[in-house]
Amino acid sequence: MKLHNTLTNRKEDFAPVKPGRAGIYICGPTVYNLIHIGNARPYVVFDVLRRYLEHIGYTVNYIQNFTDIDDRIIAKAKDEGTDFLDVADKYIAEFFTDIDGLNIKRAAHYPRVTGEIPDIIALVQLLVAKGFAYEVGGTVYFSAPKADNYGKLSKKNIQDLAAGARVEINTDKRHPSDFVLWKAAKPGEPSWPSPWGGGRPGWHIECSVMARKYIGQTIDIHAGGQDLIFPHHENEIAQSEAEMPGPFVNYWLHNGMILSNNQKMAKSDGNFFLVRDAAQKFSYNVLRFYLLSAHYRMPLNFSEELIQAAANGLERIRNCRRNLLEAQQKAISGDFTMPDDIGNLRKAFEAALADDLNTANAITALFELVKFANTHISTHKAILQAILDEMDFMCGLLGITLEVNDNSGANTAEIEALISKRNAAKAAKDWAAADSIRDKLAEMGIVIKDTREGTKWHYA
Repeated sequence: MKLHNTLTNRKEDFAPVKPGRAGIYICGPTVYNLIHIGNARPYVVFDVLRRYLEHIGYTVNYIQNFTDIDDRIIAKAKDEGTDFLDVADKYIAEFFTDIDGLNIKRAAHYPRVTGEIPDIIALVQLLVAKGFAYEVGGTVYFSAPKADNYGKLSKKNIQDLAAGARVEINTDKRHPSDFVLWKAAKPGEPSWPSPWGGGRPGWHIECSVMARKYIGQTIDIHAGGQDLIFPHHENEIAQSEAEMPGPFVNYWLHNGMILSNNQKMAKSDGNFFLVRDAAQKFSYNVLRFYLLSAHYRMPLNFSEELIQAAANGLERIRNCRRNLLEAQQKAISGDFTMPDDIGNLRKAFEAALADDLNTANAITALFELVKFANTHISTHKAILQAILDEMDFMCGLLGITLEVNDNSGANTAEIEALISKRNAAKAAKDWAAADSIRDKLAEMGIVIKDTREGTKWHYA
């Protein structure tokens, strides 16, 4: 498999530290609100990476953290008159509701900052002892100029960063690029005791500690959004490699941003759309399909029109699968020749994922399979089953669900009875009654279609 490494800016063959095993660390959310569609993109696309690596034989150790102490969490707790951990617990639970809805496989571990304080303090102490960090008034800063080749991930020059920095009044930092490892507590804020007084971790230090604790000294793949390249991931490299020999991470993967009105979607800018709201209007499954419709490194525009297009495409695949299942009832058995197209489309699908996780091309192969299936609907049973197997295989690797659960609480007899009443109303030319029954079925999540063989239905 080839992956585009942000550090080297080229595609490289994936060669993990331990043969047959892959360690993946993905930056998790700061849990003070529901996740928006931009937050969800890395979790969806790198879930496909995990699924594909497992498919080709790797044992994957997939780790995702939670930032559960932060200024925004503290502010939310004050606004709600509750404890900061209550806020974090609430939104971690909400996070799992959304990722389960998006069919994202659970990580092996979900470490939280507040559970890793002793290890974080130990790393900060080590960096101070080695001369890479310094303390001022209870706050500990990392000295960026002392890092080896600071800026190598983001391709930023430390001299340029210093020249372009804003003038800060009474700053305690020795250099504009220095960053906080341990933050002195303000009155009334949550804090933990440390050699420098009460305080809490800076943002960047948490991921260096968690990644190595749960994966190992060198991480195979570290993933996240492009907005994390600088300063977050750059600072992770600096502080991690100051403490240890060799690389902190071998492959850095970054997904493109979700754009809203041609700007990055962000809670701070107020131009975000919650996954929960979009899922209620379209479905989690449609959102996942939409997020995989473009190559992960490319920006992806958000609009209801584009999500509706994804919904239409997904429905086309579902309709094809339903037609294949129905055709199997009437198909013939006996001698047959399996068309080469089926195997060739699987090869094209897998080749797309092996080429830097190109889900857009993988979906193209899936639609080519649908096109092929639609011309072989009334053929041999074994051929129909082979097409179904390939369709399920492709959708399985993409994490797309084709079999839709009945969430309406209705039973088959009730649905059939309503359809019979609608047919009777149509026969009596009572179009208002027929339309009313169709609307009721739609509210129950039932899609009906009038055909020559009668009225057919399925769950939406």
